Amino acid sequence: MKRISLITMILGLSLLLGGCIEEKQVDSETIAGDTRKNKYEKENFVPIQEYTGEGFKLRDSREENLEIAEKHQDEVEEAVKQFFLDEYKTEVKVHNMVAAVDGVTVYVESIGEPHFYTFAVVPVDLKDKEVRTDSVWSMEGQVENGIAGGLYAMAYKEEFINLNQYLEEAIKKHPIVGISKEAIKNVRARGYSTPYYFVASLSETLDELTNEYLNNPKISDTEVRDFLRQNNFNPEFLNISIEFYMEKQKVDPEQKILDSIVSDLENKDNIPPGEYSIHLNDNYIDKRLGIGKKENSIKLGSPNKLSKK
Repeated sequence: MKRISLITMILGLSLLLGGCIEEKQVDSETIAGDTRKNKYEKENFVPIQEYTGEGFKLRDSREENLEIAEKHQDEVEEAVKQFFLDEYKTEVKVHNMVAAVDGVTVYVESIGEPHFYTFAVVPVDLKDKEVRTDSVWSMEGQVENGIAGGLYAMAYKEEFINLNQYLEEAIKKHPIVGISKEAIKNVRARGYSTPYYFVASLSETLDELTNEYLNNPKISDTEVRDFLRQNNFNPEFLNISIEFYMEKQKVDPEQKILDSIVSDLENKDNIPPGEYSIHLNDNYIDKRLGIGKKENSIKLGSPNKLSKK
């Protein structure tokens, strides 16, 4: 019996020690992961007030493409401007170039109305070190969505002014801020945008409206609104995505602030019809990705968006 007890005790001790070793290994892996995460955050997370788009990188981009394009910057900019005139009947100004996989992504802003931000891609031949200014292109639907959002803002100009005024009041009332206009110009291609929100469309009616604009670039506010009414536009396919950041560093987003903004918008009349999503982040943004949403971000969003008819 003593021998059996001794063996049992040794086995139990081995299992106990093995469990400790395994736990140590798990803890070590967790610590290593946290260390890598903290290192990345220290290198790439910056306060939103300081972010202008510097440090932004597209996935699998090649810096050599940007170096070549910068040597031909005037040619690149002229080709992009001509591309938007030819393809979208829209005059644009160029704000920034960023290295891409096979070329450079050029961020632009439309001049006049409809107002929107978008991009085009200029291919670069690394072998011959040339820019392919005869092959400018943009992602399918990207520019069209921007035009649609800009036209929608034209149709509901007064309502968007009211929304903008409320959001300006919100940042005075709460310790929150938006993203800078410089960052929007340099690395955001989200169509109709302000420091506090952007507009996105999933509506076939707005696709048709974009075609109306391409056929008549001088379309008026009244004509746009009449078109929406005549085609029974459903605002549930128009998303207004609001995003704020906490004003102070090292502070988590506060639920009571988000709740207050949601309540205000629910009770506010004469703002643009659409489906509203609202995000509140801490003070930091990932400068490489240009994204502020993180694990501690809070939101009112799908499937519980705020609807305004």
